[in-house]
Amino acid sequence: MTLPIDPSEVDPEDIGEKRATLEMSHEDAIEHVREAFAEAGFGFPSEFSPSTLLNEKVDAERDPYYVLGACNPAIADEVLDHSEHRIGALFPCNVVIWEESPGVQTVYHVSIMRIARLTGLAPDNEAMADVVERTGEMVEEAYANL
Repeated sequence: MTLPIDPSEVDPEDIGEKRATLEMSHEDAIEHVREAFAEAGFGFPSEFSPSTLLNEKVDAERDPYYVLGACNPAIADEVLDHSEHRIGALFPCNVVIWEESPGVQTVYHVSIMRIARLTGLAPDNEAMADVVERTGEMVEEAYANL
């Protein structure tokens, strides 16, 4: 199978990639990120620790790793219509926090709205461009809050 997109040619900006480093404990970073994104208009319908799950199930010995499933319900409702319901397969917008070393956490996010447009799950039209812009501004605000 040939990939329709050459991953080496995808600019991190094309997928809305954001990264930040926090100098605090993993638990404090999770709460701090949750608060920063909530202030920017996101809620969290799901969250879990893949590291805890993997460490318990397959003795993976993973360092702390946490996923906050961020969502803005009004935008989620709107984008389901724009994408003929397909973008829901990417819901929620995940924000990941992993421990680089004790006291140093990485916060990572990619835009599911941008990825959906790149892959054809959502249309490349003015309505989706508006959604991408609005959600991008929200993420920028959240990262500024970090």
